[in-house]
Amino acid sequence: MQPEKIEHIYQSNLELFSQANVSYQQWQHEPILDFEADERIGKKLGWTAAPTKSLFMKVKGGGHCLLLTHRDSRLNSKLVKQVLGKRVSVCTHEEMIEEIGCAPGAVCPFGLPADITLLVDPVVYSYQDLMFTPGKPDMTFAFAATDLDKLLEELPNTVIPLPGE
Repeated sequence: MQPEKIEHIYQSNLELFSQANVSYQQWQHEPILDFEADERIGKKLGWTAAPTKSLFMKVKGGGHCLLLTHRDSRLNSKLVKQVLGKRVSVCTHEEMIEEIGCAPGAVCPFGLPADITLLVDPVVYSYQDLMFTPGKPDMTFAFAATDLDKLLEELPNTVIPLPGE
């Protein structure tokens, strides 16, 4: 992990919520780096928001993208290829750490370099609240799903909504 990049991502998230005028909740807890810890800590803290997954991928021919989806959703690589016009593959842990500084299991959908395309699975809009890790594995943020577009509009990244399946 790259502590300076992670701190930058975390601070960028705080600024993003402020700029977009979006209310959020924040928790500090033991590090979450896998689904088992996520489930255990979520039960302990009484989380009700839908857990998101940020899947970091490389695009064939160069570049990267990130898919924001629900934790239990699977990657539909054919749909992503249809939208981007290029194939994608999931980055290795080493590639991800090198590119964005996040640890596996703690990838954040916001605060990333501007050249990373953000793909948004429409399933995330079907929940009342969403939660994610802001780069730091020991922090979790939650916000109303109806505010997601406000946050996305503030990003310098290209944002592409995936079509519903």
